[in-house]
Amino acid sequence: MALFTMRSAAEQLGVAYSTLKRWVHTGHVRTTRTEGGHHRVSDNEIARLISRQEPEGRSRRASAGDDELLVGLSARNRLHGFVEEVRIDGLLAQIRMRVGDQSLTAVITADAVRALKLRRGDDALAIIKSTEVMIARAGHVVEAPRKRARKT
Repeated sequence: MALFTMRSAAEQLGVAYSTLKRWVHTGHVRTTRTEGGHHRVSDNEIARLISRQEPEGRSRRASAGDDELLVGLSARNRLHGFVEEVRIDGLLAQIRMRVGDQSLTAVITADAVRALKLRRGDDALAIIKSTEVMIARAGHVVEAPRKRARKT
């Protein structure tokens, strides 16, 4: 069993070092500690994490029933992945996702990012329809704001 440093493991997984470090501290990644207290990730653990990033294996928290929230959506091209970066600038936001070993970037409204509560490391779904890419989170229902009745 080969052991890798956190930086090396993060590179193999295609995630940022800080993301892997957070996964270790939240218990999503199993590590071995050296005598000096440094974390090492085994090749078996890296293989397990890579298989969970594959579309067939689904993403870390998504399950087979999660698509039921999107039953009424006509788009069939749904890519499961996780958010690598969220950049908000004014009314728009740029979302970079990791889908398997690929990276996907979408520009959506800043309001949509806030409504979905998208953060780096979150599981997400990229929905591709024609020339548009939409971002959704499995298991998260977003309600439209209700209109208030006007007093006359």
